[in-house]
Amino acid sequence: MSETAVIELRNVNLSFENRQILKNVNFKLHNGEFCYLIGSTGIGKSSFLKLLYRDIVPEMGSVRVTDYPVNKISMKEVPMLRRRLGIVFQDFQLLPDRDVFENVAFALQVTGEKPKFIKQRVLEVLTMVGLSHRRKHMPDELSGGEQQRVVIARALANEPRILLADEPTGNLDPGASKNIMELLKQINNRGMAVLMVTHDYALVKRYPFRTVRMIDGTLQELAWKGDKLIPVS
Repeated sequence: MSETAVIELRNVNLSFENRQILKNVNFKLHNGEFCYLIGSTGIGKSSFLKLLYRDIVPEMGSVRVTDYPVNKISMKEVPMLRRRLGIVFQDFQLLPDRDVFENVAFALQVTGEKPKFIKQRVLEVLTMVGLSHRRKHMPDELSGGEQQRVVIARALANEPRILLADEPTGNLDPGASKNIMELLKQINNRGMAVLMVTHDYALVKRYPFRTVRMIDGTLQELAWKGDKLIPVS
């Protein structure tokens, strides 16, 4: 893992509907690092991710993603920022009227890539997630685990520096969850930084990576001690 920070928050304050979500928070994710973000339901974990792809901006402090000062860039620059990020959602958000190939290709078409490159890259990422043989299937013909792998392939299409995964196993059975974690681990082993929001402590324990908890507006580093996650002193 490189010591270069690909995500950095400095003294960030964030509020939503008169509730303070983050209070003077500092955070770094380094190049090639895998980090879990955990915390109780409604605490603001998804809002934390939205800060990174500039869906929301903080009241105070700075957010940097790779070489982008996120809260200072113009709206014209936001699409370029988002190409640095692969985003995986819990509810898949696949286009129901397009097959697997077309769903992944869409991520490249909107950036203006040429058809020859799109075909090559889509087959590349579908092979990476083990679904090249399902490329002509529609989303409703796939299992939940397969749909999530399509989402991951789509997230990887533009060769991002960082993968943001918001509860990627939340709608999956244990077997499919294990397969998705193995895939995320492989992606991380290739050098991509991964920040994953999750409620699944069993997965966190089975695949031990850096773990950070959102609590009372702060971020708290945790480590396993026996069967418990405890704050790192």
